[in-house]
Amino acid sequence: MRRLRSGTARVVTSSPWVLVTLGVVVMVVLLVVALGAYRARTPARDALPAPVPDATMSLPELPPSSTAGDTAGPPPPVRPGLSPRSTVLPRPTTAAPAAPTGGNAGAVTVPPPVPSSAPPAPAPPPPSPPPTVTGSYRVLDRFDGGFIGEVLVSNASGDPQGWTVRLTFPYARLVTAWIEGAPQGGVSRSGDTWTFTSGVDLAPGASVPLRFHFERGGTDTRPSRCTTNDTPCAEPPTR
Repeated sequence: MRRLRSGTARVVTSSPWVLVTLGVVVMVVLLVVALGAYRARTPARDALPAPVPDATMSLPELPPSSTAGDTAGPPPPVRPGLSPRSTVLPRPTTAAPAAPTGGNAGAVTVPPPVPSSAPPAPAPPPPSPPPTVTGSYRVLDRFDGGFIGEVLVSNASGDPQGWTVRLTFPYARLVTAWIEGAPQGGVSRSGDTWTFTSGVDLAPGASVPLRFHFERGGTDTRPSRCTTNDTPCAEPPTR
């Protein structure tokens, strides 16, 4: 017996997997036995009585809240579209415009054009009226060292008009000047320009000659500037 035990101990010591295998076999046997016992006890659970449903307690009906002296009347009328508990009025709905009928159902109405707010262009200024008093220059006589000239002043308006004649003669000297056949006027000088003014107003449609004697070297008898009431005189003749 001692030899057998010692041999068994050697086998276990030299081969531990043998012990593990024996343990697994024992556990499987125990599991099979437990499963069989559980199956044997299962029909007993079917014999248990069915569970009793919970009992519900009904509440007693409450008496009406109205007293004996109150008289039950008809319920108040309910406004259409409102709930008896609602105090909010419904919003009015805007009806959509009716679609056009006929052949122009798909036509789009175009609004009329808005007139432009730009100001109109200003009208051109009216043309200046023609001058009413004019002058015409001419030479009456030429001689060595000088000449006698004339400005014929004419009034084309319907009212008496005064006049002013300006002559510019560079490098010339005025000897004398006079108004032929009318009261004499005035004369003044500023540089090379002489200014002659009327003595009396010129009658409507009338003309009067202004004459002058200038001494000037050479034969040039044309002024560089001649105006009557700031209107240029007629072109003098060529020399």
